[in-house]
Amino acid sequence: MNLPNKLTIGRIIAAIIILIILVVPWYNLGIEFPVYQIAGNIMVDLKYIIVGVLFVLAALTDFLDGHIARSRNIVTDFGKVMDAIADKVLVNGVLIMLAYDGFISIAIPVIIITRDIFVDSFKMASGKKGKVVAASFTGKAKTMCMMVGMALTLFYNLPFELIGINVGYALIIIATILSIISACQYYYNTKDTFKAK
Repeated sequence: MNLPNKLTIGRIIAAIIILIILVVPWYNLGIEFPVYQIAGNIMVDLKYIIVGVLFVLAALTDFLDGHIARSRNIVTDFGKVMDAIADKVLVNGVLIMLAYDGFISIAIPVIIITRDIFVDSFKMASGKKGKVVAASFTGKAKTMCMMVGMALTLFYNLPFELIGINVGYALIIIATILSIISACQYYYNTKDTFKAK
């Protein structure tokens, strides 16, 4: 197994650990994460800080594995499939938990997951016809905004929370809007695939 694939597998493992930390009702097991008070009335739960650190490390592997695979010309079908799975488990899983815990609106993971289903369907349909649709700039911008926004949210929007500006949530909303736009672009670029012959 080459290095990019190892990084991808590592990201999947990190995503699973993150979801376990977020999903398990630790208080029922007698385990409580400490909560710290920062700059007045800002309360920070250590659980989300731990998840935030793991999320940032996992997000960095998302950039590294693709960069290494392309630069060394070692892109594999296994890597492509597992990379997509890792991204979905990491991003969608954490979005669902952020919505469940009240950090973001439940509408956001619903829109993102629905968008992913449509885009993946477009990709599969065009792939069967031998047409490969490259990731658009809008899609890449969506990913960047989403990753940064989610990381900031897990870190309680610090340091921007100190001045009362929720940059993390704003970036997630921008990413959600960009995800809809990129889905429309995918459809436009693959719509000929769906024409009946």
